Amino acid sequence: MNGVLIPQTPIAVDFWSLRRAGSARLFFLSHMHSDHTVGLSSTWTRPLYCSPVTAYLLHRHRQVSKQWIRALEVGESHVLPLDEVGRETMTVTLIDANHCPGSVMFLFEGYFGTILYTGDFRYTPSMLKEPALRLGKQIHTLYLDNTNCNPALVLPSKEEAARQIVELIRKHPQHNIKIGLYSLGKESLLEQLALEFQTWVVLSPRRLELVQLLGLADVFTVEEKAGRIHAVDHMEICHSAMLRWNQTHPTIAILPTSRKIYRSHPDIHIIPYSDHSSYPELRAFVEALRPCQVVPIVRRQPCRDYFQDSLSPRLSVPLIPDSVQQYMSSSSRNPSFLWLLLERKLKRLRTQGVVFESLEENADHSQADRDSKKTKNENLSGELEKQPSHHPLKIKKQSFPDVCNKEWEGAVPSSESQKMVTVLTAPSGFSVHLRSTDKEFPSPETGEEIGVGPYLVPRGDNASSAATGNQRAWMGQDSPQSHSSKAAPLLAPEYRGLALKYLLTPVNFLQAGFSSRGFDQQAEKYHQLLLKYRQESIE
Repeated sequence: MNGVLIPQTPIAVDFWSLRRAGSARLFFLSHMHSDHTVGLSSTWTRPLYCSPVTAYLLHRHRQVSKQWIRALEVGESHVLPLDEVGRETMTVTLIDANHCPGSVMFLFEGYFGTILYTGDFRYTPSMLKEPALRLGKQIHTLYLDNTNCNPALVLPSKEEAARQIVELIRKHPQHNIKIGLYSLGKESLLEQLALEFQTWVVLSPRRLELVQLLGLADVFTVEEKAGRIHAVDHMEICHSAMLRWNQTHPTIAILPTSRKIYRSHPDIHIIPYSDHSSYPELRAFVEALRPCQVVPIVRRQPCRDYFQDSLSPRLSVPLIPDSVQQYMSSSSRNPSFLWLLLERKLKRLRTQGVVFESLEENADHSQADRDSKKTKNENLSGELEKQPSHHPLKIKKQSFPDVCNKEWEGAVPSSESQKMVTVLTAPSGFSVHLRSTDKEFPSPETGEEIGVGPYLVPRGDNASSAATGNQRAWMGQDSPQSHSSKAAPLLAPEYRGLALKYLLTPVNFLQAGFSSRGFDQQAEKYHQLLLKYRQESIE
């Protein structure tokens, strides 16, 4: 698994080799499993989009700088620029993939049509009820997790497999239980077993930190002798380990996986509990979506012709807009100042309520649902602070933003806000002050928050020497503005007007019911009203 470069687009998903990335400029991470993060390390220096949970784990365990991580809320649409002039944008929606903590599917919509990248996922019928999918929109390309795409491989549902594990443990009431897992995933199964058998589950300190982040029941500990169920790395379960464990106490081991694994000891039990979709589930998913084409994510295991009867007619390959072609062919490895500025502006617009065109009538209901969920989380967090939890059956829930505010300094939840002033210079020479409402962007003093940072443009010859020094430090050596105290034009003349109007339009003027295509008209309307007001004032 080496990720995907989506043809005719600047989009790369789970692909981290810049040397082979070619024209890719927008990078997305579906989840934190090692086969999807090959090449991703602390040296990464491009904007990277993922879910909030993945953002936390990415910085915590891979030491990727917060400066480059963009945490996007799951279930919401987000508008991103596809060029450096503000002409082309796309919408990306994150959908829960039911695979491991933080795992998501990406739905991309733009000049290229509609593309769904599932990443690793376990299909459930509820996925089709997601607002982004339930509209019956045409999926042009479906990048499908084909790990279990084999009609001969029969898999039970996750619920049925969990029942098999419960029955196996009941048959060994005096045994310790070793459950072999990867570093991420199946935490909810451990919680279910702890509650079923009323015992603590012993974890490594790293995994304990994860389950506390997820807000699962307070049934986990690092004390080795506290409970009979132990979660261990799957590589630890072998013949020699079974002999060693059984010398001190009767022990069985369980490997919850659909993979074919050799049993090196009679007390090792393999249960087909899988976080990947089964073949019948894949068939149901493709039949419901009826995409124009299916592209397997696992290339060594092609889908053959399994889904030919469920496909819609193929469409012609879309033309790449000129501005996007220029962006894709730019030689710079790092995102330009102007692109980051457009990204930031579109981020601020999204918080006002960017919605799908056909969901405009439901915008008020969606906002009410989000407000209700936020209120419930706040009430739940307040109650938990008053309730100590020491018994394994007392459930202690935590909302994700509360945990992140401690470790992440409030950077992950994209809906939070902080005050910060950015100074911009328009090509005509007048100064403008914008007040940021996004907490993802780093402050000039620390630069530790997620985001693109306070990009400063010199005001001209009258700027102070101290300000110029700070501007150079933050804009970097690649920026043409850092080599001169004079403001250079940010855009080509034919694009300058609309982009500036975006930058100068107050966020609260853009109405919540408008999609991204309606923002141009809204920005124009604002500046027409502003011009009219100025003319009346002069008269």
